[in-house]
Amino acid sequence: MSTATLLAIPAVAFVTSISPGPSNIMLLASGANFGFRRTIPQILGITIGFSTLLLATGLGLGAVLAAYPLVERGLKWAGAAYLVYLAWRIALSRSMDASAGEQARPLTFTESALFQWVNPKAWVVALTVMAVHTSPHAPLVSVGLVVLVFALVNLPAVSCWAAFGLTLRSILADPARLRRFNIAMSLLLVASLWPMLAG
Repeated sequence: MSTATLLAIPAVAFVTSISPGPSNIMLLASGANFGFRRTIPQILGITIGFSTLLLATGLGLGAVLAAYPLVERGLKWAGAAYLVYLAWRIALSRSMDASAGEQARPLTFTESALFQWVNPKAWVVALTVMAVHTSPHAPLVSVGLVVLVFALVNLPAVSCWAAFGLTLRSILADPARLRRFNIAMSLLLVASLWPMLAG
């Protein structure tokens, strides 16, 4: 792997991890509704889930999807359906603390990790990064390095979105503002489907 590639991977990891997307919109909403501490399992789920997706893509899953476009299309539509469900859940959320009821809760670690496998942005990033930044001369080493760098960069980058949501809690203490915020987040989440469905 060249020095330029080694320097490029952390930059790509940061830009793709910090930029808006379904997972980050959900972290913003979760930080605002439930606080940072209760959102930690969701943050960890995103990082671990994306890392496993990245690893699987690097080890050949991307080639399988290229060979079977119907499978890829099925994943896209499954992701779209799940995103709409999550948007509906965010729109109905009215909680800013644990006492608001059992139905109001952030995504669990498992839900968040599994979501990465149907997250359109995660697939685009994984396929692109593995195609561009791995070496055919040292495939296992380069794939492992990419996964490690992405995990180390992704965790603090996505945490920023939950932290930003936390800073909004005082503004959103008013139930009407919180309701409008949650509806806006759900609409943004649905809007994030457009690039996937248009492609």
